[in-house]
Amino acid sequence: MNLADTIRTIPDYPRKGILFRDITTLMGDARAFRRSVDELVHPFAGAKIDKVAGIEARGFILGGAIAHQLSAGFVPIRKKGKLPHATIRVAYSLEYGVDEMEMHKDGVLRGERVILVDDLIATGGTAEGAVKLLNSLGAEVVAACFVIDLPELGGADKIRKLGVPVRTLVQFDGH
Repeated sequence: MNLADTIRTIPDYPRKGILFRDITTLMGDARAFRRSVDELVHPFAGAKIDKVAGIEARGFILGGAIAHQLSAGFVPIRKKGKLPHATIRVAYSLEYGVDEMEMHKDGVLRGERVILVDDLIATGGTAEGAVKLLNSLGAEVVAACFVIDLPELGGADKIRKLGVPVRTLVQFDGH
């Protein structure tokens, strides 16, 4: 099975010239979803992973499944104003502007080993912000995992420069 074949491409969304890579079709295919989770988990099987941090919203779906497979806890990283308890926040760059995301201050403990998960890495702004949040609480970000990489946009390299290994399953040229 070629995972790329299970990902829908939507032209001109959210704006003209963009090819949006939609993993809802991959997640709707039981075999493709299972294979994606298994392939993202594989390098960490048997390793001590304390938490999986998932970026809103598709990172929640993948991250929950990965946390389950690794017998780890799950930590949501959300857009500002969505979490009910004391939070820490960071601003991050998007391909189309700037936003803020946050997580609970008690979401990770100092020294915990964490894997960061989202569906796609493009420019890397969101993932970079998430790594900074986790690091600010003293977590060790063991890896950042994504189903899709858009390598021309340089996001995976940006995360590697932060000292975090990046795992991706599918690459698409263009954006």
